[in-house]
Amino acid sequence: MSKKISLSQKINVLRAGVMGANDGILSVAGIVIGVAGATSNNFSIFISGIAGMLAGTVSMAMGEYVSVSTQKDSQEVATADSEFNLKNNYDDEYAFVYNKYLKTGISSTLASKATTEMMTANPLTTIVREKYGFNPEVYTDPYAAAIASMISFPIGSLLPLLAITMFPAKYKVTATFISVIIALAITGFSAATLGNSNRSKAIIRNIVSGVLTMLVTYFIGTLFAH
Repeated sequence: MSKKISLSQKINVLRAGVMGANDGILSVAGIVIGVAGATSNNFSIFISGIAGMLAGTVSMAMGEYVSVSTQKDSQEVATADSEFNLKNNYDDEYAFVYNKYLKTGISSTLASKATTEMMTANPLTTIVREKYGFNPEVYTDPYAAAIASMISFPIGSLLPLLAITMFPAKYKVTATFISVIIALAITGFSAATLGNSNRSKAIIRNIVSGVLTMLVTYFIGTLFAH
């Protein structure tokens, strides 16, 4: 019977997917806009975009794998340390949890009762959660995060690639700018929702970084125009 995926693991995969799509949009948009500033040759623009898509897909997937693997390694070390401390310094670990609960403002009696119940039911999960803020029974999955990025990056990069190659020469740069801004607003909103942060700030930050990227690369491309 397959192991049920936790909510935190699902959120981690969704986060990797959203960030992968966002990077795909931004990276390939910067490439094709820059090349479009240097030449109007559709084939050159298309090939540069494809190359950026392939390179970015591999880079994003591997980067996500390494990053999440490092996080998982740190979690495993923290869990092992906590397990050792519970066996050798149980009273200190109990006191840590008790004092933490006490600092929340509850009475000493209630803090003692809660600590005793939690440390009796599942001491390792309790101490890891209170000390390090994660559940030792649920680790982040580097493979799932890498696969999510590997799929979402090329999907995101398709938008600027199609916009720059499908529209007439007169409108292709403008159309790409507009489509990318809309897409970045969507990914910014999605990322903020997953992270429970300010959506307006995330959208503005995403759009501003995207516009600056496209403007800079387009300007550099025009320097090599012929």
